[in-house]
Amino acid sequence: MYKISEFAEMTGLTKETLRYYAEVKLLEPAYIDPKNNYRYYDDGSYFLAILLIKLRRLGFTIQEMISVMEDESFANLEKLLLQKRELIQMQMEELRLQMEEIDVFLESGREEES
Repeated sequence: MYKISEFAEMTGLTKETLRYYAEVKLLEPAYIDPKNNYRYYDDGSYFLAILLIKLRRLGFTIQEMISVMEDESFANLEKLLLQKRELIQMQMEELRLQMEEIDVFLESGREEES
């Protein structure tokens, strides 16, 4: 079992994030000492924390992460990942079009200077 400070250091999550994740029932401590309310995490908590970190890096919202944790099926996770992938593709296309607009604008400015 790991104290919250040890667990925070192991995972790279802050103690505040861990408290928030427990509050929203995303990652609850494995044990809370009733005498002093210290939170303790175990190895299973570690693997869940690593999954949550990965999901955040992939742009998942807290609600989406909760959905993944509650459903516990790969099918749900796969569906959400495919949706994220499609969204990223759309954003990349939008950015590509913006870059083209910038290039056209810059080129028109150069032509006017000549």
